[in-house]
Amino acid sequence: MKKSSTFFLKVVILLIAIGVLAGLIWFPQTEGRAAHLDLISIYTDPFIIYIYIASTPFFVGLYHAFKLLNFIDANKAFSQVAVNTLKNMKFASLSLIGFIALAEIYIRFFAHGDDPAGPTMLGICMALAFGVIATTTSVFQKLFQNAVDIKSENDLTV
Repeated sequence: MKKSSTFFLKVVILLIAIGVLAGLIWFPQTEGRAAHLDLISIYTDPFIIYIYIASTPFFVGLYHAFKLLNFIDANKAFSQVAVNTLKNMKFASLSLIGFIALAEIYIRFFAHGDDPAGPTMLGICMALAFGVIATTTSVFQKLFQNAVDIKSENDLTV
């Protein structure tokens, strides 16, 4: 794979990370409940704090995707560290699905006065997207593990 392709993907990952981080900082100030609150009260809301905690696996997954691209640049794509990186990406996606499910349960049953249909559908779509990412990384993890096994067998053969 050319260095320009991985460079482009690294830039895309960085832009996604910057965009999501900017959204995490900006969105609580525009949210309906926080319209008349000061900055300290906005960011001490338990649901906003939960969103910040739940976003941690997202950034961990982006970091591991960036790390995988570095392994590809170094021609170490079919190595055990790349397989472990894919495993970490899969676990990050699965933990995001768990965080989304907990948030959906809270919104659906405990947030009274609001219409939960919009956030519920958004959560379902995001969970499905992260499910696709987890499935894809799982398939790549098995593929890369098979390649590592074949490579180690060939290295042992004289």
